[in-house]
Amino acid sequence: MADKSNQLRVRLVTPERTLFEHAAVAVELPAKSGYMEVLYGAAPLMAELGAGDVTVHGGAEGEPGGSESMTRYNVSWGFVEVLPDRVTILASDALKPEEIDVPRAEQQLDRGHKEWNEAGDSEEAYDNALRVIAEAEAKLATAAEKH
Repeated sequence: MADKSNQLRVRLVTPERTLFEHAAVAVELPAKSGYMEVLYGAAPLMAELGAGDVTVHGGAEGEPGGSESMTRYNVSWGFVEVLPDRVTILASDALKPEEIDVPRAEQQLDRGHKEWNEAGDSEEAYDNALRVIAEAEAKLATAAEKH
């Protein structure tokens, strides 16, 4: 059983509401440069999030010492603040795997590929197309894992 004093307080917030606020033993985050895992006592940092899954391990849903529990949210973009005992995730949006609209994500992927093909010499258009594609691929990967 995990010692409550060695758990992180994890909070996931979108512009609309606080989606998640619980104690956890670890949290995995999709930083812009790749996934990172945060444990209790981590060095303070701030990072930009990319498209992917935020996975919170243990203590979720108010389970005392429930280190086997896991909660996942798919995020498209945001920021994270890591402190030794607390992680605050500010996401533009966040969806549970079962909330992902697969046909809509497939349309988003098609739109991203179309934008890529029409970008011409515009670096900004390529960057936007890559962002749209990455968000759609992350949503589809999350939705596929729920089965």
